[in-house]
Amino acid sequence: MNAIVLRDVRQPVELIEMPHRKAGPGEVVVQLKAAALNHRDVYVQQGLYPGIKLPVILGSDGAGVVTEVGEGVNSQWLGKAVVINPGLNWGSNAKFYSPDFRILGMPDDGTFAEYIRINAQYIYPKPDYLSFEEASTIPLGGVTAWRALMTRGRLQAGDRVLITGIGGGVALLAMQIAVAAGAEVWVTSGSEEKLQRAVTLGAKGGVDYKEPDWAKTLLAKTGGGKAGYFDVIIDSAGGPGFAKLLEVAASGGRIVIYGGTTGNLTDLLAPRIFFKHLDILGSTMGTGEEFAAMLQFVEAHQLKPVIDTVYPLAETEAALRKMASGAQFGKLVLSIP
Repeated sequence: MNAIVLRDVRQPVELIEMPHRKAGPGEVVVQLKAAALNHRDVYVQQGLYPGIKLPVILGSDGAGVVTEVGEGVNSQWLGKAVVINPGLNWGSNAKFYSPDFRILGMPDDGTFAEYIRINAQYIYPKPDYLSFEEASTIPLGGVTAWRALMTRGRLQAGDRVLITGIGGGVALLAMQIAVAAGAEVWVTSGSEEKLQRAVTLGAKGGVDYKEPDWAKTLLAKTGGGKAGYFDVIIDSAGGPGFAKLLEVAASGGRIVIYGGTTGNLTDLLAPRIFFKHLDILGSTMGTGEEFAAMLQFVEAHQLKPVIDTVYPLAETEAALRKMASGAQFGKLVLSIP
């Protein structure tokens, strides 16, 4: 089979021929039709991810058709279109993953290949209304957004929600889920074009986080005062700008952080946290139950993931470079022949 392999950090990926793998007990083989990129793939390539083990087939997100089932797996899966949950071995504690937790695509070989062998517990029926390209974009970003919003953020219909850095896959899925759940959603971005596109997808409005006083601008747009504050804030940036999220959070608000693209948190004012009774919550990926609930919600509301560009598998390196640039709005997808 053809596969995209990373041999060394800070080096281009390679398209190579690899042996086809048979399904073992409890496993299936999926012929992948599409795979989607995540920032995780770029971080591994750049050597910025913990515990890197190479060489490896990159890719956490994928959708395809089951072509082989191993011993103990229901043969009804054969020929079924599926999506793959990339969170492996979460464990029995829903509050926190086990020491054996891994994310598909490193150290385990991932989805940037024609076939993947995986335990059958991680495959789920593909929503019929989605193409393979669309379905491939949902797993990692969808379960991350779902846990951040619903489990950690305790989102309720009518909540006012702020999602920072709109344009990335998780942020867009979080926005779509929150809108479908009946929330009033606002966003931030460094691009006016991305802000406008978010409004066309259901956001109430947004602000440019490059503005020095973007927090004041945002509160002015939402009505100012306590009525203009945010019940739930979903952030992937961290860094010095995180302190402004405390300003716009409502009393009793929940701020959920699932990434740190701009660095460590600085200049946080403790009184602003304890006088407002704020919850600052970390979140990463999600349980199998959360993955199933997310997928059910996506299908019930017929949510359509946003795709920026579809590349052939052979052009994965170009897709990784675009991901690294941050220019995309929506997911970057690999079409696998």
